[in-house]
Amino acid sequence: MQTSNLSKQTRFYRKIHKWLAVPMFLVMFVIGGTGLLLGWKKQTALLPKTQKGATENSGDWIKIDSLVSVAKAYSRDSLKKDDEIDRIDIRPQKGIAKIVFVNHFTELQLDCKTAEILSISTRKSDFIEKIHDGSIVDYFVKTSKDQFKLFYTTAASLSLILLSFSGFWLWYNPIRIKRNKK
Repeated sequence: MQTSNLSKQTRFYRKIHKWLAVPMFLVMFVIGGTGLLLGWKKQTALLPKTQKGATENSGDWIKIDSLVSVAKAYSRDSLKKDDEIDRIDIRPQKGIAKIVFVNHFTELQLDCKTAEILSISTRKSDFIEKIHDGSIVDYFVKTSKDQFKLFYTTAASLSLILLSFSGFWLWYNPIRIKRNKK
């Protein structure tokens, strides 16, 4: 390829890179920063420490319905928050159930044998994860199908792909131009 064509191509990639990088700077900064925090969540105070229940023997555990009832009642009556449960994470090796709610970031850890509440914590990592993937907007606006998350992740991903592609050619074309001039 001729030097003049490579120069034109490089200028074109520079324009794409500049016009994409400037508006996406904040998005990439947020994704990188929250990704770093999420990578370290177990080593920091972002994730509540997992407690240990009375027994690991699942034959001695009470029914999940009972755990759900205790968690819902505690959320409604003591926390004065919504009681809709998002998920239950059973840790057999610890004999506990972690219960996370849909409309707030509270985690309850219950003993699977006694239904005693062993820990009440805020899941900071879930909040950071929602910022990371853009679903924080859907959470506050109460969208039903993660519309903003899908837009945000698609735009960020395609931008990163285009920035990588144009960045490669911004690095490689000057090398090609120097070779052609020799």
